[in-house]
Amino acid sequence: MHVIALAGNQNSGKTTLYNNLTGSNQHVGNFPGVTIEKKEGQLKKYKDISLVDLPGIYSLSPYTMEEVVTRDFLLKENPDLILNIVDATNIERNLYLTLQLMDLSIPMVIALNMMDEVTASGNSIDVKKLSCHLGVPVVPISASKGEGISELIDVVIKTVKEKSSPKKLDFCVGEVHKAIHSISHLIDEQAEAAGYPVRFAATKLVEGDEPTIKSLKITENQLHIIEHVVKDMEAALQTDREAALADMRYCYIEQICSETVVKKQETKEQQRSEKIDEVLTHKYFGIPIFFGIMFFIFWMTFNVIGAPLQGLLEELIGAITEITSNAMIAFDVSDWLHSLVIDGIFAGVGSVLSFLPLIVILFFFLSLLEDSGYMARVAFLMDKLLRKIGLSGRSFVPMLIGFGCSVPAIMATRTLASERDRKMTIVLTPFMSCSAKLPIYGMITVAFFPDNAAIVMIGLYIMGIIAAVISGLLLKNTIFKGEPVPFVMELPAYRIPSRRSVLIHMWEKGKDFIQRAFTVIFLGTIIIWFLQSFNWSFDMVEDSSNSILAYLGSLIAPIFIPLGFNDWRASTALITGLTAKEAVVSTLSVLTGAVTDSQLSEVMFTMFSPLSAFAFLTFVLLYMPCIAAFAATKRELGSLKYAALAALYQTVTAFIAGMLVYQIGSLFI
Repeated sequence: MHVIALAGNQNSGKTTLYNNLTGSNQHVGNFPGVTIEKKEGQLKKYKDISLVDLPGIYSLSPYTMEEVVTRDFLLKENPDLILNIVDATNIERNLYLTLQLMDLSIPMVIALNMMDEVTASGNSIDVKKLSCHLGVPVVPISASKGEGISELIDVVIKTVKEKSSPKKLDFCVGEVHKAIHSISHLIDEQAEAAGYPVRFAATKLVEGDEPTIKSLKITENQLHIIEHVVKDMEAALQTDREAALADMRYCYIEQICSETVVKKQETKEQQRSEKIDEVLTHKYFGIPIFFGIMFFIFWMTFNVIGAPLQGLLEELIGAITEITSNAMIAFDVSDWLHSLVIDGIFAGVGSVLSFLPLIVILFFFLSLLEDSGYMARVAFLMDKLLRKIGLSGRSFVPMLIGFGCSVPAIMATRTLASERDRKMTIVLTPFMSCSAKLPIYGMITVAFFPDNAAIVMIGLYIMGIIAAVISGLLLKNTIFKGEPVPFVMELPAYRIPSRRSVLIHMWEKGKDFIQRAFTVIFLGTIIIWFLQSFNWSFDMVEDSSNSILAYLGSLIAPIFIPLGFNDWRASTALITGLTAKEAVVSTLSVLTGAVTDSQLSEVMFTMFSPLSAFAFLTFVLLYMPCIAAFAATKRELGSLKYAALAALYQTVTAFIAGMLVYQIGSLFI
């Protein structure tokens, strides 16, 4: 099996290219020993070639965990080829990473992306001359339009077979040249023993790279010599070590670009982006516009498109349930088995599956926002707000992911350079409403707020953000004292989202939702059915209020009296929701015996008032996330104790917020 590593800057079109090259032949895991997401797939029509999508980075310097993961993979896993994707509209900055990748002496192919935008603007890049300068194949492509992909695959296959390493570029001059070559002679044997290319190792030692010092087992005497060499270089250049290396690389990049790139003007996309940003990133109107866009998305999801599709799917599930029930009755199946299948599995799993259209449609719109480049602007807009609570705009990226799922969101905190920012973001991210809660919101809004579903939804999301803000203010003055790190982020040009990327994103979310429905929720449904169908003597009961589950639920129910509900079924559902938030709906469906959403809505009125229903939603919004997210929190914080304290804090916050909603609301209603 040949392994190809896909590497490039963030916002260079890496994900789009990856989807083009692999299609649906991909799976997601984690890199060994860390929780950074690892996407791996087979190259189309080539079962013997695996493509690993490395995290988007700007440098091989280990400032963030993603940079560490990328570098460790390239150095330790020995891929057969690096496929380096370069944004042709911003080639100077992208080539900075390219030069570092070439130091690794791994066969490489450059995919020069967005060439269609370059040529459309009257600019040009001499691809052949660029390839000659760099000593590696360069293929012009447009990942979003699928142009040049077949040619790229052909070049990749040829390079993999030939195993041709990039030519050694020795572009360092003067004092930097002297420093790198002096250190190279000092550590050449150690670099070879560690599997490090000598020039790469020497360059990293000039930077003062701690992982390289440890990997090469640099002695105290060697370290003293290296520091002496570096200080001489800094004194001669009157700059620090990192700036010296950056200047060296950019001087060479400028030389290459002066001979290969003709740039008459900014691309049309860049010009258009500047005009759009005048509105969407406006100092005063930017954030209100963002909330307006989100309101529109919720309105389209829960009212215009999602509701009719959900109704059709509900009718289909109801019809299948009825057919199955009649068939089981006709075959004289035992009562307990009939109850398990119809009242347990079909009621529980079916009630959750009916919300699949809402999940898919919501993520369709969110994918459009992400692929268009707007989400990067949202992080920029939120920087000022987040700084007031002790975080930078970079923390908004994991929080934004949290609107999808808390698990990858918590993992995404590895991109934060500051340990303080990372831990604080982990605690606050679960307050962002994940997609698993959507079925619960849908269940309650359909029953109690059918005419104001979009308003209720946007209200819940804003409430989650407010809870995060208040918590941030509290934590930054107590546990997480200090200042956030500076926030620097490149804003990509606005682009029309790739149809393939959007569809793959929708498919992944839909598939994940269905898998959870038929695994965790399926198992949970069976357990809930058993507990609510039998008493402590394991006799089947007619009335579920006499069941084991009713007894256990009744012990917990009084806790929620300040929130306006005291029904054992509601408190039980909240507990099962710790396995997966969707389980709240399936649990209530099983406990109430409701087969359809309309039946469930009717039962809801016996359990809640509109005010207590909203308090219930508030608690669901804020209380500790599912077990999977808790496990991710434990891994990231490195402590079960701290993960438990974070979960306790989130749950207490949820209780207080729910109580305030009900108690204050009772004064006016």
